[in-house]
Amino acid sequence: MTPFGAKLRLLRAERGVTLKEMAAALAVTPTYLSALEHGKRGLPTWYMVQRIIAYFNVIWDEAEELQRLAEASDPRVVVDTAGLEPEATELANLLAARIRGLSKASLKDLTHRLRAAAAKDGA
Repeated sequence: MTPFGAKLRLLRAERGVTLKEMAAALAVTPTYLSALEHGKRGLPTWYMVQRIIAYFNVIWDEAEELQRLAEASDPRVVVDTAGLEPEATELANLLAARIRGLSKASLKDLTHRLRAAAAKDGA
């Protein structure tokens, strides 16, 4: 499941909306919506995210969060390390090989550490 998919499912649950009801309102199939929630589809389009924001009638911070989560929810990531330091290639390969075995706590910790390192390095 992607961060966007998890948020979408949470919003539906909080409002008591079924997958079928939401799909009908957005003029998409329940299969598409389910695949979007489970990360079996690529990134939702900007237009689709805006329709979802309007459907749930969310404003400001929550709408921005949905947009941010959508941008960070590509389930098929490619990391191009050509031309980077050897450590970048090693890190990308290590993450690709081991990510499925990491706990939720470890994933959160690594995400936090990477964001902190990127902020420190100005990336």
